[in-house]
Amino acid sequence: MAGKGGDGIVTFDKVKMSLGPTGGRGGNGGNVYFEGVTNLAALNKYRNKKEWWAQDGQLGKGNRSDGKEGEDLILTVPIGTVIHNLNTKEDLDVTKPGEKILVAKGGIGGRGNFYFRSSKNTTPMQAEKGKPGEELELFLELRLIADIGLIGFPNAGKSSLLNELTKAQAKVANYEFTTLEPNLGVMDGVIIADIPGLIEGASTGKGLGIKFLKHIQRTKVLAHCLSLESTDLTGDYKAIRTELKSFDPEMTDKKEIIILTKSDMISDPKILAKKIKEVKKINPNILSVSIHDWESLGKLRENFRKILSENMA
Repeated sequence: MAGKGGDGIVTFDKVKMSLGPTGGRGGNGGNVYFEGVTNLAALNKYRNKKEWWAQDGQLGKGNRSDGKEGEDLILTVPIGTVIHNLNTKEDLDVTKPGEKILVAKGGIGGRGNFYFRSSKNTTPMQAEKGKPGEELELFLELRLIADIGLIGFPNAGKSSLLNELTKAQAKVANYEFTTLEPNLGVMDGVIIADIPGLIEGASTGKGLGIKFLKHIQRTKVLAHCLSLESTDLTGDYKAIRTELKSFDPEMTDKKEIIILTKSDMISDPKILAKKIKEVKKINPNILSVSIHDWESLGKLRENFRKILSENMA
């Protein structure tokens, strides 16, 4: 709810030779804005608190002075949030960090008696009430926006990779579905998202399923993470691609890079070369990476920048 406008007041100048109405306007009520941020946790504050108000405008003052305007209410939401207006059925997208969108306008302050003076009414006793602010019922839906989306099976090393590239501090542990919510990080202005682990059948609701598949729709580039601990890299890749295609065929048309994670787990260079050769048959744009190898992480950063610039060209 936007703030109510302050009421105008009735006052008169008490100074001799200056008698007359001096009641000023009430201050305008505060507006309500939504502002985009990269922090996904920004949505948490709306979980329990359902009603939000901007500040009301203050009463008008004497000496023809306006009342103080109410402070605007600025509500932060992660970029990618869709604001569904349940009153008007209109939708608004928050797509950029720092972007502010006006959703509810504050009420206009009422006029004081100074504004009702006339040659026939030299001592007006009327003043206006302030107008109410706009009141809306909204539904917030997050559809994640990222430059690069890390996808793959659980335990493919996506969260660890995000932490090393962006210092995002995503939760990491050696069991399935450690990541229950998407995590965002920023690498030199590039927004990277760790999409929670997909499994076969995700497009029909299995595992974390459709809840997170929709986030991949807005991602510019897919970074498909395959763990070198797997005994069937090609099978893992095809399984995730099948789920993407089943959910939305257009997702398989996105630019893609394959990242072979946990390369430090392969001690024999010949075995590593064999696995890389196997996956190159699927997609030649491939890198093997270890979070303990700064050189491989540096190459990955450069590859991300290159593929993004090509995607924007």
